[in-house]
Amino acid sequence: MSSKRDYYEILGVERAASDTEIKKAYRLLARQYHPDVNKEPEAESRFKEINEAYEVLSDEQKRAAYDRFGHAGLSGNGYSDFSGFGGLGDIFEDIFSGFGMGGTQRSQRGPRRGGDLRYDMQITFEEAVFGVERDIEVPRHEPCTRCDGTGAEPGTTPTTCPQCKGTGEIRRVQQSLLGSFVNVTPCPRCQGEGTIITSPCTECHGRKKIRRTRTISVTIPAGVDDGTQLRLSGEGETGSRGGPPGNLYVVLSVKKHPLFLRRDNDIFFELPINFAQAALGDEVMIPTLEGEESLIIPAGTQTGKVFRLKGKGVPYLRRSGRGDMLVSTRTVTPTRLEDDQKELLHQLGESLGKEVIPQENRGFFERMVDALGEAFKT
Repeated sequence: MSSKRDYYEILGVERAASDTEIKKAYRLLARQYHPDVNKEPEAESRFKEINEAYEVLSDEQKRAAYDRFGHAGLSGNGYSDFSGFGGLGDIFEDIFSGFGMGGTQRSQRGPRRGGDLRYDMQITFEEAVFGVERDIEVPRHEPCTRCDGTGAEPGTTPTTCPQCKGTGEIRRVQQSLLGSFVNVTPCPRCQGEGTIITSPCTECHGRKKIRRTRTISVTIPAGVDDGTQLRLSGEGETGSRGGPPGNLYVVLSVKKHPLFLRRDNDIFFELPINFAQAALGDEVMIPTLEGEESLIIPAGTQTGKVFRLKGKGVPYLRRSGRGDMLVSTRTVTPTRLEDDQKELLHQLGESLGKEVIPQENRGFFERMVDALGEAFKT
């Protein structure tokens, strides 16, 4: 009987596992037990066992033979001692690229996108509702105009780095149980550029970029709200080595309005009215986003009554139309009355079937008795 462990058990997968699941399990285990990474004594044998299992289970014919006959189905075919790696080169390069191992790493000298910038802008309530166009001053790094972004003083040119011979990379061959691996790192002398600047530009001091403040026009659409972000493509930092520029993100904060409260695309306004207006009704002028407008207050209006003005709210940002304006009434109780006004209210109270007793000449206890009524007396 073979003393070898089951290949599915080694990789920790079910026998019905898909090719993707097998490959994923192998990646995790190979990274964990590679001898150049894991210095534990059993790591080497464990790593060899993992690769042997993957060599078989990743091959359709070998896996079919193993599923049918077990390890005996592979004997005599050179699989049991795992003498070769077959087609594992690509996956090794993918797995160990983070460790600088396995094959040749991709060059880091290609175009690089510029960084993104953020600008915080405060706008008024009305600007958020109707939109506005504003100019802003944005500091950012741009290619030096004196040296055209080369970093070298005009009349001179960067020279080839003597350490990396212009490649921008340092390659070191390392020997391991799996063979030779090439470790590729950026050249420390030229920082991966492949060239060095012997006569730096006097304006940018060899940095190739200088900091400038640019005036950028920003169009703020109608309907934006507090916290809205506007993206201005290509207005961020300049890219490197011919890479595209980054983006500028304008983050809006909206000032509070003294009269209106906004909720989504609706606005709210509280309208104070007096007793007579609430009881008898009235026509009043109220403020809206476009100016004053008349509103009919029906007789008998109670505090908290809400009137909806269709289409008088905030425009929708990504579709046509506007929200509504909601007007909530609040009946205001006067705190100071003339004698004739008090007399009129007394008469009104009597006509409504309830005598109104002046409170200012009565004590706190007496007023409490009247408020609580018969329940208090019992």
